[in-house]
Amino acid sequence: MKNNLRFVISGGGTGGHIFPAIAIADALKKRFPEAEILFIGAKGRMEMDRVPKAGYPIEGLWISGFTKDLSVITLPFKLVSSLTKARRILKRFQPNAVIGVGGFASGPTLKAANWLHIPTIIQEQNSYPGKTNRNVGQKAKAICVAYNGLEQWFPKEKIHFTGNPLRGNINGNCDRNEAADYFGVKAEQPVVLLVGGSQGALGINKGISAQLAKFKESDMQLIWQTGKYYHEQAVNEVKELGLEDKVKPVIFIDRMDLAYSVADVVISRAGAMSISELALVQKPVIFVPLPTAAEDHQTKNAKQLVDANAAVMVKNDETETKLVPALQELLSNKDKQNEMKANIAQFARPNAADDIVDIIIKAIEK
Repeated sequence: MKNNLRFVISGGGTGGHIFPAIAIADALKKRFPEAEILFIGAKGRMEMDRVPKAGYPIEGLWISGFTKDLSVITLPFKLVSSLTKARRILKRFQPNAVIGVGGFASGPTLKAANWLHIPTIIQEQNSYPGKTNRNVGQKAKAICVAYNGLEQWFPKEKIHFTGNPLRGNINGNCDRNEAADYFGVKAEQPVVLLVGGSQGALGINKGISAQLAKFKESDMQLIWQTGKYYHEQAVNEVKELGLEDKVKPVIFIDRMDLAYSVADVVISRAGAMSISELALVQKPVIFVPLPTAAEDHQTKNAKQLVDANAAVMVKNDETETKLVPALQELLSNKDKQNEMKANIAQFARPNAADDIVDIIIKAIEK
């Protein structure tokens, strides 16, 4: 395979689409150092900031999803504009393949690629595929998935089980004492890691707040990623209960490698990328799916692991009564923790990005 290849990667809107897209780009660059890679995103969405920070150029389309407000009137114009611009970008850049990861921009970009007879590959992160990938999947050369059972939406012969590609700094192999010092907790006592996403998770935060006093009664410690909107309230609650030595509210965690290394149990939303990371680091986890996620896909994601005895699930509207008791029960049962570690490891795909690159190359060669 020649080295002067060109690839377009399109999609975004959330970290769940952007991080795997960047991981694929990094794997392509590692395999083909001279390759040119261009991203196509949606104007005003987070990919327009995150992708350049990762070192890749990006162009934006005027596109958004379906809404109930008056902006729906502009949607047909946005579609025509985005299809026209995507076609123009592809004709100018002349990529060997276009990879779609889901999100608003991915649809018009892959449709334009199909018109121009450019091979397209889809990377679907979830157990329930989004509308964009469902719409363009029939004409894709290959569909890379992380869950079984997607034959009802995609042609079976095109599906490749690769898992989700992850950021290169995800691991749980750091020294526990170093990680404990970083977060100000005691390495010899159990540590709970709560990650509700970069903006925090209101349902999970409220569940912890409702029974925060139970941390005073036990040896549990908590690293609490609150998000910026809940941080001040969390800090005040911790101070009122005198829990500063046990509960550590932070807006955002930069060193997830250290956080995973010190955590005995994790509380998390059930986004596809969170699940893939937790499988890789093999942590017992309590999932609280976001009920407003598209087609309730987070519940579907989590249920696959619950059914495999690889996770525990608490509903978002039951966190204030059931989350902390579920946490206490899990922390007290080492056998259950070990069983969950072994079972969640079966969902890990550490070579996902490289496997996806193999599939991209085969699609080009065909």
